[in-house]
Amino acid sequence: MRLADRVQVNVNNIASLARQIQRGSRSSEVLMHAARNFAQQEHGIEMIESNLKKLALIATHLEYQMDSIDKSSIILEEVMEQVRSMQR
Repeated sequence: MRLADRVQVNVNNIASLARQIQRGSRSSEVLMHAARNFAQQEHGIEMIESNLKKLALIATHLEYQMDSIDKSSIILEEVMEQVRSMQR
């Protein structure tokens, strides 16, 4: 009778161990999925960083062009004044 009880306890312990192993394998899958998602997000963040650098460069070039347009408009006004003076 005691032997049957001990066998039953051992079977229950083995079943419990099997459940724990199964849960552990699921957590490993979840961890792998999370790592994969993290790697994809890291790539996305690198692309965003690259795009932000490009946008900053474009903004700098636009500022240079704006300065050039401002200088040209001032010179154009001066030339227009000279043309008016010559026409008088």
